[in-house]
Amino acid sequence: MGFKEYKGLDLVGTGKEILERWKRNNAFRRSLEVREGAPEFIFFEGPPSANGMPGIHHVLARSIKDSICRYKTQSGYRVDRRAGWDTHGLPVELGVEKMLGITKEDIGTKISVEDYNNACRKEVMKYTREWVNLTERIGYWVDMNDPYVTYDNRYIETLWYLLKDIYGKGLLYKGYSIQPYSPAAGTGLSSHELNQPGCYRDVKDTTAVVQFEVVKNDASSALYEGCGAPVYFLAWTTTPWTLPSNTALCVGPSIDYVRVASFNPYTGAPAVYVVAEVLLHEHFSPKAADIPLEDYRPGDKLVPYKVLDGKFKGSELAGISYRQLIPWFNPGEGAFRVIPGDYVTTDAGTTGIVHIAPTFGADDDRVAKASGVPPLMVIDKNGDRQAQVDRKGRFYRIEDMDPAYVAANVSDDYREFAGRYVKNAYDSSLPPDAPTLDVDLCVMLKQQGKAFKIEKHVHTYPHCWRTDKPVLYYPLNSWFIRTTAVKDRMIELNSTINWKPESTGTGRFGKWLENIQDWNLSRSRFWGTPLPVWRTEDGREEKCIGSLKELYSEIEAAVAAGIMTTNPLKDKGFDPDDMSKANYDKIDLHRPYVDNIFLVSPSGKKMVRETDLIDVWFDSGAMPYAQEGLRNLGSPKFGCTADFIAEGVDQTRGWFYTLHAINTMVSDKCAFKTVISNGLVLDKDGNKMSKRLGNAVDPFAVLDKFGPDALRWYMLTNSQPWDNLKFDEAGVDEVRRKFFGTLYNTYSFFALYANIDSFDPSASQVEMSRRPELDRWIISLLNTLVRNVREAYEAYDVTLAGRLVQEFVCDHVSNWYVRLGRKRFWGGNMDEDKLSAYQTLYTILVSVAKLAAPIAPFFMERLYLDLVPEAESVHYEPMPEYDESVVDKDLEERMELAQRASSMVLALRRKVNIKVRQPLSKIIIPVIDNKVKTQLEKVKQLLLGEVNVKEAEFISDTTGLITKKIKPNFKTLGKIYGKQMKEIAAAFGAISQDEISAIQAAEASGVPYVLHLQSDDVSLSAGDYEITSEDMPGWLVASDGPLTLALDITVTDSLKKEGVARELINRIQNLRKSSGFDVTDKIDVNIYADGEDAEEIAGALEDFEGYIAAQTLSRSISVGRIADKGGASEVEWGSASIFIGVRKTVSE
Repeated sequence: MGFKEYKGLDLVGTGKEILERWKRNNAFRRSLEVREGAPEFIFFEGPPSANGMPGIHHVLARSIKDSICRYKTQSGYRVDRRAGWDTHGLPVELGVEKMLGITKEDIGTKISVEDYNNACRKEVMKYTREWVNLTERIGYWVDMNDPYVTYDNRYIETLWYLLKDIYGKGLLYKGYSIQPYSPAAGTGLSSHELNQPGCYRDVKDTTAVVQFEVVKNDASSALYEGCGAPVYFLAWTTTPWTLPSNTALCVGPSIDYVRVASFNPYTGAPAVYVVAEVLLHEHFSPKAADIPLEDYRPGDKLVPYKVLDGKFKGSELAGISYRQLIPWFNPGEGAFRVIPGDYVTTDAGTTGIVHIAPTFGADDDRVAKASGVPPLMVIDKNGDRQAQVDRKGRFYRIEDMDPAYVAANVSDDYREFAGRYVKNAYDSSLPPDAPTLDVDLCVMLKQQGKAFKIEKHVHTYPHCWRTDKPVLYYPLNSWFIRTTAVKDRMIELNSTINWKPESTGTGRFGKWLENIQDWNLSRSRFWGTPLPVWRTEDGREEKCIGSLKELYSEIEAAVAAGIMTTNPLKDKGFDPDDMSKANYDKIDLHRPYVDNIFLVSPSGKKMVRETDLIDVWFDSGAMPYAQEGLRNLGSPKFGCTADFIAEGVDQTRGWFYTLHAINTMVSDKCAFKTVISNGLVLDKDGNKMSKRLGNAVDPFAVLDKFGPDALRWYMLTNSQPWDNLKFDEAGVDEVRRKFFGTLYNTYSFFALYANIDSFDPSASQVEMSRRPELDRWIISLLNTLVRNVREAYEAYDVTLAGRLVQEFVCDHVSNWYVRLGRKRFWGGNMDEDKLSAYQTLYTILVSVAKLAAPIAPFFMERLYLDLVPEAESVHYEPMPEYDESVVDKDLEERMELAQRASSMVLALRRKVNIKVRQPLSKIIIPVIDNKVKTQLEKVKQLLLGEVNVKEAEFISDTTGLITKKIKPNFKTLGKIYGKQMKEIAAAFGAISQDEISAIQAAEASGVPYVLHLQSDDVSLSAGDYEITSEDMPGWLVASDGPLTLALDITVTDSLKKEGVARELINRIQNLRKSSGFDVTDKIDVNIYADGEDAEEIAGALEDFEGYIAAQTLSRSISVGRIADKGGASEVEWGSASIFIGVRKTVSE
């Protein structure tokens, strides 16, 4: 057989060629066929939304998933992989609104719900082609011909089934509570949506400390005792826009409060302020403590104060009334009094007194209800009670409120502020420098003498995960899933999941579970899965529908009761017993159609569907069940547990959470066994990528430039998947050159000589015991690699697997095995030594192709098919098996010593700029351990040949030759012996040469060295110290762990001549290659040089002409003057040039 040879490495072309082959052979489907009947490895694909273009981060996520699934296929499993599309929710709706130039309020007026949802259905699949293209080009094998689609009726029906199951367990309920709400999106949000990465952001807002005047009566008499001025409670807020809705002040029951006589900093009016004692100097400058009150003049920078007698526990202040701060509305009886609360803190900047607006904070609502304090609610024109801020984020407009309510309860002073947005971000018409409502309210309070301190403050504030606009906490009537009821079980099950990294499972995810709140399921939108709950008008009767068959039956009952005239499902020809897609496609379960279905209650009343949609995260979290549909209800696959899933870290409190929650509630089990939570892909400077910053990377452009394998290998091996990746194209190029270039060159070397020698891989194998040591070493190392790589894959550590393969190929195969053994492939007959070399290198290449195939599927496919042309695909082949019988750890150890010694000598050569082609005379190696000496003795000739040194001498006494120095690693030792470090440092300064050798010997034996100190013994291990050596005259010295060596750098005349000969060999070989000669061609050589160059070349030829001729297959070598060079080629020679002519010898 012949091995295919190439003109150069072309990863882009290889990617295209192999992709076409896969398509032609239906390779992914075939991978399932060849594993028919094998054990199943269950993988779940997290569904992306195709209404946006795929990004470079999707390459990372999909490459991780693909590599694990390919490995499992090669490990004997059948790995079915079904794609999915997430088609509902805010991303789609907001995109459609932008495209159509409408807002949520226009839906149902300017555009029908039906037309709007049709636009959503179309828009959500807008970039399907690009997603499919990227998926194919990066080699992600997943079934995109039969994806699960969340807007599919059969998918939605399964969601209804799950909701009914949850409902039947008492875990689905309707409640009224304070929930995060996005005015920009027009819907409430769940707590896990609010905890997506980047939702909490630092913002600079106007904050205020305001003063609430205490009502003077019997309850407050102790506060007014001895006071000649009004008494005020000081409260701090970062949201001044909530102050008009204040109905209470909250104090910590056990906190001590004091009264402070002072003046309002803005008006100069005398006042007595109540504040937490420990926060006194947060609001009153100690510099003003000794200034007499009577010396104060309005406008003074330092405002004097005096702490009055007496302290008050918060519990003593409870029940005291105060005057309404901004009297725009009448909230009713029970408002404007001090109440206790266990969540009040005395953090810096606060006052120890919390302003309570029950409509805009869950804690506020809780403590207010506990004390019977009403929230401030307005009455809208429909007669419904509403918060003072509407769903668009504005102070309720006068025209939107009930006129009678306005007349009786609303002050005319409110009209100036009615309709103002509470956050400027909600009003796109405002310029960036427009004053905020917070600022204008603070100015008003300042003018009224009610503001004590106004300043800018940086704090974290929640933002909508899709609109990037601020979120409000808002009183909402919503449907909730009682996840708190299964919290303990979710935590218990989570402890059984293999999280990669583990810290995400115990930290970000685990801590989240410990503090979960009930899941706000309701979404007041249009495009999504409708909540399958129908209720009577009075809310006393309700039904949760769990299937279309059930709905069909209920509609029939409603028709019989006269509630419905006809059954719209029947009218469309829908058959409730037919589970086919064609049957389900006859109907549409979305709004508005489902809104027009009315049911009949057990008591005969009309039932209307709750208008809410459900949280889109429920859609995706239900996919273990919904991708199968009720047609597969009862099958093992319905709601099965995945062996493996992987997505970005942003899914920790998204898809990962909802998968876990739904499976816990429905099936009391985990949804997945192992999960990789990959980090972000940042730009090369560590900044988040965005179109706005212009630093986003186009994955298609990178693929066009470098091909899929280099991109995948870079992204999977550069850093662990869960760490953030600083993406740099230079890194992709480095991978292309260093790893793939090295592997390509290794194969090219093999193919070139294997074709010349007609190597047959099927020939009888040379017994391992008969193979040379170099072959036995690399085979041993290969099997160690097989074991370690497979262990890494099994541990879902793709990064380590790739790095191990890359190190093996670059450092051991190419840079050691091939380089040291290349002469075995040149010329001569196919004797046993040569056959062993071919068989060894062939085995290496085949094994590497299999081991690396999960990460670099295209190149390894090409490599494997070139080596084994009769094979169908490397991806169907089993992983190499570890053969312990050929592993020789002793051999691996001594070869590693040779490699390390070689690296040390080559580093010393570079230090003094002596090329490797220049022979040197001697290496001296101090003997610190007999085992090391024995090992080095066995590889001495190999080492000398590699570093081009004539002799190696082992010595036991280094006195006068080598002086070593040792210094402690304070970082490692300090962690263990912190208090002894001063003594350790002094002891290191006194360590003798013999003791340094003893420390090196201990390290070589793998045991710690004990340093006996006066205070206590110190155990020294590798890494706790650094040993260096001083150079001697004419010698260079290097140390690496237990190994020290000295290199004689004196170049004698004889050595110099041999060095010149080797330089000539290098130049001639390069010219042979550039001239296109075959490796077996004989040549004639003419060298042209003048002066000293000519003299040194002539001297080298005098002693080494035969050696040069043998190495270059030269029949003759002559030397002439440069003037006679003719058409000879110019080559670099020292700081000048010489000319060399080579021509193929005419056959005799």
